[in-house]
Amino acid sequence: MYQRLPGATVGRRFTVLYTAAILGSGTVLIALTNLMSGVRESTVATGPPPGRLSGPAAEQLVADLQGRLAEVHAQRDHQLLVGSLVALAVTAGVSLLLGRILAARVLRPLRLITAATRRISAENLHQRLAVTGPADEVKELADTVDGLLARLEASFLAQRRFTGNASHELRTPLATMRASLDVAVAKPAPAAETVALAERVRAELDRVDHLLDGLLILARAQHEATAALADAAPVPLGELAREAVRARAGGIAAKELTVEEGTRPDVRTNGSAALLARMVENLVDNAIIHNHRGGLVRLSTEDDGAQVRLVVVTGGRLFDQARVDRLAQPFERLGADRTGPAGSSGLGLSIVAAIAAAHGGRLDLLARPEGGLRVTVELPAAAAVPGSVTR
Repeated sequence: MYQRLPGATVGRRFTVLYTAAILGSGTVLIALTNLMSGVRESTVATGPPPGRLSGPAAEQLVADLQGRLAEVHAQRDHQLLVGSLVALAVTAGVSLLLGRILAARVLRPLRLITAATRRISAENLHQRLAVTGPADEVKELADTVDGLLARLEASFLAQRRFTGNASHELRTPLATMRASLDVAVAKPAPAAETVALAERVRAELDRVDHLLDGLLILARAQHEATAALADAAPVPLGELAREAVRARAGGIAAKELTVEEGTRPDVRTNGSAALLARMVENLVDNAIIHNHRGGLVRLSTEDDGAQVRLVVVTGGRLFDQARVDRLAQPFERLGADRTGPAGSSGLGLSIVAAIAAAHGGRLDLLARPEGGLRVTVELPAAAAVPGSVTR
């Protein structure tokens, strides 16, 4: 029955089992005690009367003695019954307490394994449970989980290594193809068809090169998530945002976007300046590419002492939140097809998410009711540095 109870966890099941076993044993013991007492009393009550007395007086005396003895037995049976019920109630309470203690003790290693497993994610697959103790079922379970983590770590590392190596190796043939196009176009009086074809192929090569660059950055960010950032230092997010906006002034003017900056110079996080700069650049690029003409781009930074946030609000059309939640996955785009807008590789926000995770932060995407997106990157705040501006 306890298995059908809502919320019947293993600990509760063990508690019920231990309590039932102890309480059942106590009940059987008390029942046997009362039963044996009744049999003994019956044997004594039916014994032969004394033989020294005879006549009506002797019979009356025996009757009186048997009556008194019956009253004593009845009183004792009542006391025994009341005491047995009290003992059964105490046994029930003690058995419940002991059952809970025993269940907690039995399940304690499993709770430790569960807590340790929850702390392990894709960012720290190098950690292990490393449970010590006798070679029992719990140790075997922990060793099995450690083996699974080792295989997952090897698989993740192989995947990231392949992505980085493949992206790097493809750079050479792309450079060769681009050089061949330049040579063909540089010949005296090239055909108009050759020039047009070269321009189209060069545009596609630039697109592939941009994609490979994104894959390299994504692989590096994912790799840094499993190791300490070698070039970690306090980095001002507001300054990175302003530099990214200044570098893209031409694209902003071309789409007639309105940029509102509310960034502060004292909002800093510890990390790789190169990776964080790429993260901010991707956010600004995403705000420009996926915005409508004459739209809004608002950048702001926040600091609550423990966490810092970079918020980028953009205009645009209405988006479904379920679709927006998938944008942090590689090659997911806001457009309806896989080609996407010009300059979009489908890796921008996935790179942002990977870099944020590598620095102990996270990326939040929210579809605005009036259209566009609200993108928030939350990172740990940097420790106070000399000469920095404080709040």
